[in-house]
Amino acid sequence: MKELILSKETMSSIEISELTSKQHSNVMRDIRNLLEQGVSQINFELAEYSDNQGKPRPCYNLTKKGCLILASGYDAKLREKIIDRWEVLEIEKQKAILSIPNFNNPAEAARAWADQYENNQVLARNNAQKDMLLTEQAPKVLFADAVVASENSILIGRLANVLKQNGIEIGQNRLFKWLRDNGYLCKCGEKYNQPTQMAMELELFEVSYGSIVRADKSINTITTKVTGKGQIYFINKFLKK
Repeated sequence: MKELILSKETMSSIEISELTSKQHSNVMRDIRNLLEQGVSQINFELAEYSDNQGKPRPCYNLTKKGCLILASGYDAKLREKIIDRWEVLEIEKQKAILSIPNFNNPAEAARAWADQYENNQVLARNNAQKDMLLTEQAPKVLFADAVVASENSILIGRLANVLKQNGIEIGQNRLFKWLRDNGYLCKCGEKYNQPTQMAMELELFEVSYGSIVRADKSINTITTKVTGKGQIYFINKFLKK
């Protein structure tokens, strides 16, 4: 695992990639998405590293705040790995900067041990805050984008875009296939790509009917849309994977 430069108190996107078992390119993508959304760049310093062939490649050095912002978009287990790693690094830093007390001077020794005790107390409070953060953030991460998306029914292609914005690499065609394979859309016949009875009972889709005129001939059309309830259902289902 790459070494953290304690003086700067940053963690590289490479280390985050190794901690979370995500491709480094995907971690870079997640960071760029955050920056495009207006997150302050001060917590994400663009840097370079050398790959296995000695070629320079881009990476980011993240402050602790930057790591927590990035982790808020990941599932609870990945967030915990990143937070746990910060705690280990902070303990190592404390050990590195803690001077050895002069035991011939009782006052100096007492101050040193008092400082160490205070540091341990701070770390214990941070642990409690971490547990609270993991508990509170989990449902917020799952529902934040879903609430925004749930105002109106949307096309399945639009749902694919929403999922992609949340880090799920799936396009419109793959999403249609997934919905068919998992029993939400019909696989064949006249009802191909229309909601199954199960999906309609769950109120995940709605069907709108229309018509278009071509060469003096009217053609009936059927469009499947994802309801607000369906958007929340599918976004949470993919984010929990």
